[in-house]
Amino acid sequence: MRKASILLVAVLALVLLASCCPRVCEKPVVEQPPPVVEQPPPVVEPPQPVVEEPPPPPPPPPKEIVLEPIYFDFNKYDLRPGDREILNRNIQTLTENPGAKIRVEGNCDERGTVEYNLALGDKRARAAKDYLIKLGVAEDRLTTISYGKEKSKHCTDNKCWYKDRRVDFVLISR
Repeated sequence: MRKASILLVAVLALVLLASCCPRVCEKPVVEQPPPVVEQPPPVVEPPQPVVEEPPPPPPPPPKEIVLEPIYFDFNKYDLRPGDREILNRNIQTLTENPGAKIRVEGNCDERGTVEYNLALGDKRARAAKDYLIKLGVAEDRLTTISYGKEKSKHCTDNKCWYKDRRVDFVLISR
């Protein structure tokens, strides 16, 4: 019995001891967020002013092509020396404008029949065209037409009829 009492006291002491110990509670594991590392504030560059480049200036207007007329003597279609100088200046202008196409227009004064003046105007236009071709202007850039007395300057006397005996050079395309 003595052994049983000692055993009982020992068990009782252990139970008492166990009951006096605080109970271990398992706390739920809370995941800690990673430590926040302070980053320097982002460098904000001030907005650059939007500079729009102005559009390029428009191309200069094409240089005006001016071709001088030539004049003829009464009932003639051959070129005079002064007319050749004018034609040479016209050739220079055509050389500077290689895409230009020209209509060579033959004209006459009001004297003579319609048929005669159309034929004479054609001969004058062809004489001028042939001279231009002879000095290097491409034939496909030139066309001829005769107006006879249709494009008269409306002169009524002999002093101004020379203005009607002419060849005009008209630009038809650049």
